[in-house]
Amino acid sequence: MITRLAISGYRSLRDVTLRLGPVTVVTGQNGSGKSSLYRSLRLLADVADGGVVRSLAAEGGIASALWAGPEAFSRAMRARAEPVQGTVLTKSVAMRLGFSSDDYGYAIDLGLPQPSSSFFSRDPAIKAEALWAGQSLTRRTVLAERRGAAFRLRSRAHGGWSDDWNAIGPVDSMLVQGAGPGDGVELLMMRERLRRWRFYDDLRVDRNAPARRPQVGTFTPVLAADGADLAAALRTIVEVGDDVALKTAVADAFDGATVAVAPDFSIEMRQHGLLRPLGAGELSEGTLRYLLLVAALLSPRPPELMVLNEPESHLNPALHEALARLLTAAGKRCQLIVVTHAPALVEALGTDPDTVTIRLHKDLGESHPDAEARDPDPWSWPSR
Repeated sequence: MITRLAISGYRSLRDVTLRLGPVTVVTGQNGSGKSSLYRSLRLLADVADGGVVRSLAAEGGIASALWAGPEAFSRAMRARAEPVQGTVLTKSVAMRLGFSSDDYGYAIDLGLPQPSSSFFSRDPAIKAEALWAGQSLTRRTVLAERRGAAFRLRSRAHGGWSDDWNAIGPVDSMLVQGAGPGDGVELLMMRERLRRWRFYDDLRVDRNAPARRPQVGTFTPVLAADGADLAAALRTIVEVGDDVALKTAVADAFDGATVAVAPDFSIEMRQHGLLRPLGAGELSEGTLRYLLLVAALLSPRPPELMVLNEPESHLNPALHEALARLLTAAGKRCQLIVVTHAPALVEALGTDPDTVTIRLHKDLGESHPDAEARDPDPWSWPSR
């Protein structure tokens, strides 16, 4: 389980270190930084597939993703006694992301590329990376490190460094280029862990949603990011997952209703008072959304981390308590991060002692978490 998350220089998250729990709820007003925190997690996952540079390019490039305020605020600026203005930089321009758990930690430092005439001169460059054992990065715990165009690995045989510095491209992560058997096995393990993270923020429920259209059914232990294979995912839960939990979740939300999957992989939802089942095309947006969340959260192959962005979208507030029970139960099987602005859902999830709530607010364009969500221990970033 990830216990600490650190973000520096990314959009409104100028410098935060957060503690996470089995279920972490991120909430706050619109514009408080919830989406930035969510996207920072996606960027970390993209590192494992070598796609972090492409993802930043899709956001408008690193220049538009960097913290847009001054390097530091004076007391007069914070007191509104003088206007906010730029200051002379004392540190390198950097966007840094990292996390740690009881066994491993990882961090990446992205910065501006060297000036050139290349068409790709605006691509961000990876300036530094580190993989370490345990919660904190130190000289004794580091297992692999990258500085600029070079990286090296700790030897599993004798504990020293296995080789001199090896060359690596400015847009290539050591999780991709350095992973392998032997001394690179920790990088390989971290890469695969990141690849297994799941994100659900695009579960469409409109009239043309993929989940409403007929699909070819195959064994589906993991719901697709767009929910297209909903019927197959539900049937997989019935056959190899927790069928009782599926029945309970549906009945809990819809007054004893049941859902089944026909041999042609069409959805059949039966509700009291109706003489025939309803198909996926007839379901309301809220009902379909809830079924998609059920299929995601009851996956027979739970990931280490699942991140849901505004799962309450399209749901009637009356369903928030049922959704909270579903999320709390799923948090016993995998770590969850839930980004939401629904007070009723936040309150319902907060009744579980394992839930950590991160409330964000913004001051002078900078996102701040409440004091109880901040991690008090210092965070060390890899050196460039």
